[in-house]
Amino acid sequence: MNVSGLTRSAVADALSGGGLYIGILPFTVRLASNVSALGDDVLRLYGDFPLVDSNGFADFHVEVSYERGFRRWFKPLVRFYFDGRPSFIPLPVHQAFAMLEWGINWCVAAHAHQYLIIHAAVIERDGRSMILPAPPGSGKSTLCAALINRGWRLLSDELALYDMDAGLVYGMARPVNLKNQSIGIIRAHAPEAVITAPVADTTKGTVALMKPPPESVRRAREPARPAWIVLPRYQAGADALLERHEKARTFMLLAEQSFNYNVHGRAGFDGIGDLVERCECYQFTYSRLDDAERVLGELAKAGSLV
Repeated sequence: MNVSGLTRSAVADALSGGGLYIGILPFTVRLASNVSALGDDVLRLYGDFPLVDSNGFADFHVEVSYERGFRRWFKPLVRFYFDGRPSFIPLPVHQAFAMLEWGINWCVAAHAHQYLIIHAAVIERDGRSMILPAPPGSGKSTLCAALINRGWRLLSDELALYDMDAGLVYGMARPVNLKNQSIGIIRAHAPEAVITAPVADTTKGTVALMKPPPESVRRAREPARPAWIVLPRYQAGADALLERHEKARTFMLLAEQSFNYNVHGRAGFDGIGDLVERCECYQFTYSRLDDAERVLGELAKAGSLV
């Protein structure tokens, strides 16, 4: 049974009671909350995710609930809890769902050390994955959102989970984070996409979350073979340009963008080296999403830049 099989009241009861156990594969997350609007967002954006009969086990026990005391009623704030312990500073209640998403990202990045975790979007076509590592502002999530609305499978828009033993990439197929101008761009580019109302005045500006494609969620437990590492760079007015990127420089960028490279020590060094060797490495400059889809689609079809 998926989350969408529950009524709105059943979701609210679960969140405020024993918690809602959701399979955000490859993990199980127990979610609790006393914020009614959060339940609506969970039902809307996580509707295709499976409910898990876990007998109380979850990889991550998380909660987003009102601050206690008078702040429950006067300019209410919410706080993120992990394993019952408060984490991060409280935020205005209208940022509750964004806080949940950021909090889950932190849980995975800080604790799932069975993977080498890289700050990158990951998409897949025909069993081969394209890893899009980049710092904030590169247009990574915008490009990812556009491509998964044009036939690519979403693995992740934030966290690439690399199994160093198997040489495969996993993702959680969670909602895609859109910021500022990218919200309107994706609404215009993919009118059928389900996107939350914009939330203003966050630390990242105005944000919204896009529901992941149902097929991507259904196949979330399927890893993909890494084939391309593409460093995206949005440049206003630029023609789409795909260029080879030196593997040594790609290695350094991946190490910088990894959350737990230092935790793995020598294994992390070897893991990134192995990942880079498995992939064709490129830098991609773009401004128009239609051009980006065409160029990256041609790359996926050809396998390599001639």
